[in-house]
Amino acid sequence: MPSPFPGMDPYLEHPRAWPNIHHRLITAIADDLAPKLLPKYQVLVEERVYQVDSQDSILVGAPDVSVGQRQQQRAQMTGTVATALRPADAVTVTLSIPETIRQGYLEIREIATSQVITAVEVLSPTNKRPGRGRLEYETKRATLLSSPCNFVEIDLLRQWLPLVSPEEAGPSTYGILVSPQELRPQANWYGFNLADAIPCFGLPLQPEDEVPVVDLKALLDGIYDRSGYGLVIDYSQVPVPPLGPEDAEWARKWLERTGCLR
Repeated sequence: MPSPFPGMDPYLEHPRAWPNIHHRLITAIADDLAPKLLPKYQVLVEERVYQVDSQDSILVGAPDVSVGQRQQQRAQMTGTVATALRPADAVTVTLSIPETIRQGYLEIREIATSQVITAVEVLSPTNKRPGRGRLEYETKRATLLSSPCNFVEIDLLRQWLPLVSPEEAGPSTYGILVSPQELRPQANWYGFNLADAIPCFGLPLQPEDEVPVVDLKALLDGIYDRSGYGLVIDYSQVPVPPLGPEDAEWARKWLERTGCLR
């Protein structure tokens, strides 16, 4: 069963759902492309490691009562009273604990030369939210865009500022950037909103190659079905992150029309 939405399903952006969607979408794109590109190209799922400041920091500063308890027990056993200087009062603080995040991406390599021809990124919250993760990704992104490698970036997340907002195009909630190296500094931008279909796009390779088409909506619907989201998503609830007023009203009417709300 596919998602009831005509394009991106905003309920799949929930922090508990997105890690599964991200992982499986990377794999689905690779599995879809591989038979189209062999025997000239190999499609590889690679992994990048980020050191970020955790959003769910470990709380440090809770008193360790075990020391005092042990001292009291020893005093009771020996019949003496333990005395010590009273420490100065301290303020409990919260520390940001560094967190290691592993994130997949795709490389299309020419088998004869092992050269990376195209890199495909599906953005995650680590790439978009302000902080070390975004800075690290922007550095890697700049390196790819200044290389002879083709670059594709898929943004299916509404939250946080986008990494690219082309002045030539109108505002959009989601976007797909396709940057063939021979067109730079120009690139192809596919912007779309909640009510729109997800655009299909051609994957850039080398100039002499036939361009394979990537249908993200079909791949996402397959993931939605195999992951059982149709059985677990409650469309009567507000999605996380929440929609703006206009999108929320449109989504309510759409879900009523498709029978997901009664």
